[in-house]
Amino acid sequence: MFMDTKKPQQELLDEQGKINTAQVDSVDIDGPAAGRQLTGWVRTLFLIIAVTGALFHLYILNFHPIDPWVFRSTHLVFGAVLGFMLFPGWRGAKDKVHPVDWVLIIATIFVGYYIFANLNQILFRFGVAPTTMDFIVALVGVLLVFELTRRTSGWMLPLLAGVFVLYVMLGPWLPGILNHSGYRFDRFVTYIYGLDGVFGVTLDVSSKYIVLFIIFGAFLQMSRVGHYFMDVAFAVAGGLRGGPAKVAIFSSGLMGMMNGTSAGNAVATGSLTIPLMKRVGYQPKFAAATEATASAGGQLLPPIMGAGAFLMAEILGIRYSEVILAATIPALLYFISVYFMVDFEARKQGMTGLPRNQLPKVREIAKKAYLFAPVLILIYMLVNGYSVILSGSVGIVSCFVVSWLHPETRMGLKKVLHALELGMKNAIQLIAVVACAGIIVGVIALTGVGLRFSSLLLSIADNNILLALIFAMGISILLGMGMPTTAAYAVAASVVAPGLIRMGIDPLFAHLFVFYYAVISAITPPVALAAYAAAGISGTDPFKTGVQAFKLGLAAFIVPFMFFYSPQLLLQGDSWVKIIFVALTATVGVYLLAAAVQAWFFGGKVAWYGRLLLFAASLLLITANVTLDLIAVALVAIVILIQRFTHVSQKGKVSLS
Repeated sequence: MFMDTKKPQQELLDEQGKINTAQVDSVDIDGPAAGRQLTGWVRTLFLIIAVTGALFHLYILNFHPIDPWVFRSTHLVFGAVLGFMLFPGWRGAKDKVHPVDWVLIIATIFVGYYIFANLNQILFRFGVAPTTMDFIVALVGVLLVFELTRRTSGWMLPLLAGVFVLYVMLGPWLPGILNHSGYRFDRFVTYIYGLDGVFGVTLDVSSKYIVLFIIFGAFLQMSRVGHYFMDVAFAVAGGLRGGPAKVAIFSSGLMGMMNGTSAGNAVATGSLTIPLMKRVGYQPKFAAATEATASAGGQLLPPIMGAGAFLMAEILGIRYSEVILAATIPALLYFISVYFMVDFEARKQGMTGLPRNQLPKVREIAKKAYLFAPVLILIYMLVNGYSVILSGSVGIVSCFVVSWLHPETRMGLKKVLHALELGMKNAIQLIAVVACAGIIVGVIALTGVGLRFSSLLLSIADNNILLALIFAMGISILLGMGMPTTAAYAVAASVVAPGLIRMGIDPLFAHLFVFYYAVISAITPPVALAAYAAAGISGTDPFKTGVQAFKLGLAAFIVPFMFFYSPQLLLQGDSWVKIIFVALTATVGVYLLAAAVQAWFFGGKVAWYGRLLLFAASLLLITANVTLDLIAVALVAIVILIQRFTHVSQKGKVSLS
């Protein structure tokens, strides 16, 4: 399903015998099908269109705003034209751009031109009194969105959107809460291809923020800052017990935060980290699951959160800085949990780290610390209230400036053009999925099914918030299976979050709650895209890898409940003393969770009853309640006594699968 990025073992080391992190820079982020290898004049044309598209976005966002519908439709035109050139529609057309693709490209350009040329009229006609030509253009536009999404992300999202479209048609004959009065087909199609559907809030966020930060990520890559992240991770953690797995956690978290796709990040960084994990003793399945879990977690990590933070701030109408500050402690808890998981596995297997002579030297890494400047500048500007667009644009410029401080990283014209092209290339999939997700969001708004679902959730839960949260968790995971994170969150935010808000839950809490489960659907069987991508690199069974990733990422299933019952984790309410205390107890909780999952605590293997006690203790630490914390301490003390006096603990090397 995903491109094969297996690397020969010798490519893991460079000519000096050190870890070759440079190979990560050579991996582009693609969808389920690898893009065509364009050549000749078509390759040049692709470069020109991509660079023009990137410069168009930067110019409009920073210097010359235009009508939102025109900007968003042009944004979609660039994504679709590049997508139809790069992604084949069927296996037989993978070698070159097929005549059918050129027809689709021409149709895309015509639809975009029609919106631009008739804007003043269609603003009032679309969805209300469309002409025959309005209907034809909108229908073609919707079909183009479906086809582009199918090519870049597979069948799952188009099929789900198709179900929603079918619901609009069949609504008058459906029972109960699903029933609605129905809509004339031409009015529905023009409505859905307007500012309330395809060109709604999802594509608005994509055109203003997602493309900007994907271009920023491309500049990080071309200026070798991304390569530097990997070097720092290896220098700091590569020599530790089970070092490559810990490197994967750090590097995949940082890279996944910026690229907006869990599966793509698992492919990009996993091409290096997975073979190294296998080399130090991790089982292939565990290595792939670690990479998938860390890559999915990158979508939870501020300040970028894989574009989810931008969409959340836009939907909630709050400052972007509020979202990223609230998301910081929960994200750290997730990564701390994964870190303990891989560390316990390394202890069980008696692993060591990589030899120090194969790792980057700390002194050499320290000399290039200035390469962190673009990310630090970005974080500073975002936290201090500068606009997201200005912050991202300054980040892009700072990448270019910083690259000139050393000949090895210097970005000339060729690299700048490549970075602009790579940014638009990596944005194609996200442009497609947010446009398709806009269809679903539009149907939900048009039919009112979201509010009806909220009422159903309220009636089923009978005002029991815990039960409502459990239902919301299951539905968010189900809606997100097989879909990229941004689209999964957009759908869950429209269907699930309103019901939680109507129960009195704070809107930010509700949206972060469903966002977490939309993200971890990428590591939740049976459709765990990130785990399947990593399994392709490690050569393991995708489903078993998904199950292992689910176990490693178990904290992500519990953390949302933790920040609901302990709002201090979202930096809400109480004094900093209380916030720090709750954060510390939560950290102990995820440590105990990791110990229970990995069956390793207090220096040795834990029996099943000890694991149950540890798991119970971790759950008791969810709430900011001193009494429950003391009970948890008592349970842990019991496990320690069991470990000490029943000789279950086995010092030294233990071989467990």
